[in-house]
Amino acid sequence: MGGEIQLVALTKLFGSVTAVDAVDLTIPQGEFFSLLGPSGCGKTTTLRMIAGFELPTSGQVLLDGADMIGIPPNKRNVNTVFQSYALFPHMKVFDNVAYGLRRARAGRAEIKQRVGEVLEQVQLSALASRKPAQLSGGQQQRVALARALVLKPAVLLLDEPLGSLDAKLRRQLQVELKALQEQVGITFLYVTHDQEEAITMSDRIAVMNHGHVEQAATPREMYEEPATAFVADFLGVSNLMDARATGSASGGVALDLGSGLVVEARGGDLSARGTVRVVIRPERVRIDQAGVTGANRIPAMVTRSIYLGNGVRVITQLATGNSLTVLVPSTADDAPASWAPGEPVTCYLPASAIRVLPVDSAPAEVQPVPAT
Repeated sequence: MGGEIQLVALTKLFGSVTAVDAVDLTIPQGEFFSLLGPSGCGKTTTLRMIAGFELPTSGQVLLDGADMIGIPPNKRNVNTVFQSYALFPHMKVFDNVAYGLRRARAGRAEIKQRVGEVLEQVQLSALASRKPAQLSGGQQQRVALARALVLKPAVLLLDEPLGSLDAKLRRQLQVELKALQEQVGITFLYVTHDQEEAITMSDRIAVMNHGHVEQAATPREMYEEPATAFVADFLGVSNLMDARATGSASGGVALDLGSGLVVEARGGDLSARGTVRVVIRPERVRIDQAGVTGANRIPAMVTRSIYLGNGVRVITQLATGNSLTVLVPSTADDAPASWAPGEPVTCYLPASAIRVLPVDSAPAEVQPVPAT
C-alpha cells in the first residue's frame, strides 16, 4: 500500500519571509498525523509542498523513498481534501465521487463497484442520487472524503476540512474521521489550528511555529511533557511562570518563584540552573483552605471564578505575584460552588506536575506568511 512521508530539510521562502524552515519529519505508512499551529506558522505551506501545489525552495519531499520534487500533483499518489470541499453543484453524489475515476478512463463496472464501496465506507449509500445542495455540511464533507478515497491514494492530505462546520458537528466528525482512517488504513496528514481536533484524532502531532517544528510527539506526550513554552502555551491551557532553578531537591530541582517561595519540580529539564520557565496544567493544581502549609503550597487570593458546567475555572494570584489558573472538576466533593473574589486560599502545586523548560523556549508572536 505504501504511504510513508519523509520531509528532509524542507524549506520554503516567499521573498524575505521564511514560511517553512528546514523541516525534518518522518510519517510512517498508516499513521494519522496532524500539523498543528496558529495561522501563518507554515503548516498549510508544508501540506501544499507535499501535494505538489508549491515548489520547495530547498529540501526534499519523499513518498515511499521516491523524491517528489518536480513531480506534478496529478502524478503523485496523494489526494487532498480542502475546507471548501469544492463539490460540483450540478452533479449527484455518485457522479461527484466518480469524477476522478472517469477522468482516469476506468470502466463502467469498476466505477460502479468502487464508488459503491467508498460511499458505504462513509455511510452515504442512500444519498447517492442527491445533489450537494440537498446535503448537510457533514454529509458534504463525507462526499469530499469519498471522492478523494475512491482513487485509492497512498496518502490523504486534509487541509482544515472541518473548519466551516459548527462545534457539535465537528466533534462528531472527528470521531468518524479517525474511525474511517483506521478502516481504510492509509496515511492521513491533517492540517489544523484546532488543538481539540489534533488531540482527538491523531496518532502523532507536530506543533509548528515560525515555519519550524517545535515538537513532534503523541498527543499524550505533547500535552503532559511539552518540550517548549510555545508548545505548552498552544496545546491546552497552561500556567507558565518564570523561576530560578537554584539546585537539586529530593528527586527534582528547587525553584525560586519569587518572594522567597520555593517549590520542587520533578519534570522537564532537572539539570537546568538559573533563569527558567516552568509550566503546570490547571487540572493538576489543587486549592486548599487558607493557612494550609507544607511543601509546594503557596498562599494565594481568588481573583475570579468561572462556572464551566463540568467544572469551575478559578483564577488566583499567588503570593509571588504570578497569576495561576486552577481547574476544579465538578466531581470534587469538597469544592465549594464558587469562590468569591478576594477570598484567601492555598494553592498546592504537586512536584510531579511541574515541568521545567529552558528560558529560550518562551512563546513568541507568529509572523504571518503570505497566503498562497
